Amino acid sequence: MSAGDPLARFQRWLDEARNQDEATAMVLATAGPDGRPDARMVLLKGVDGRGLRFFTNYESAKAGQLEANPYAALVLFWPALHRQVRVRGPVERLPAAQSDEYFATRPRGAQLGALASDQSRVLRSRHELERRLAALEREYEERVIPRPAHWGGYRLRPEEWEFWTGRPNRLHDRERYRLGDGGWLVERLAP
Repeated sequence: MSAGDPLARFQRWLDEARNQDEATAMVLATAGPDGRPDARMVLLKGVDGRGLRFFTNYESAKAGQLEANPYAALVLFWPALHRQVRVRGPVERLPAAQSDEYFATRPRGAQLGALASDQSRVLRSRHELERRLAALEREYEERVIPRPAHWGGYRLRPEEWEFWTGRPNRLHDRERYRLGDGGWLVERLAP
């Protein structure tokens, strides 16, 4: 098939999915230095010609895996539309200024949560986390909450996109966009 623009197609699909619950929820799949896969849900917080952005704790398990193996896959699924998008590529940290900018737009509770949570670490109890949060609420009661140094964004730079449309007879439509020297090569895949 001929070259195309996967970003424009993705943006159309995302716009059409906006009325669904959690339209920006996506699975982030990573692998650690041992090659063992891991996956979890994150939220898409932006997309443009440079890639897809998400934010997390830099001390989390996913961040450690991305540091060891800076390549990942994302999956967005919109069941009501019978659509799925898979994206693969290298991942890089966003500049601190972009992380600061996004952090400032988060709800205050989410900002405090980023400070309170030692993400992926073992907690002795839920009470321990709630106590930490209460102390931070008092500390920042009348103050702007700064982005913690251990929290920020990542960008996945797509090298491959796959657009899947479900069909009742299980003969689904699958189109893959692969980045090559001359741009995007579009291939139809068997279901």
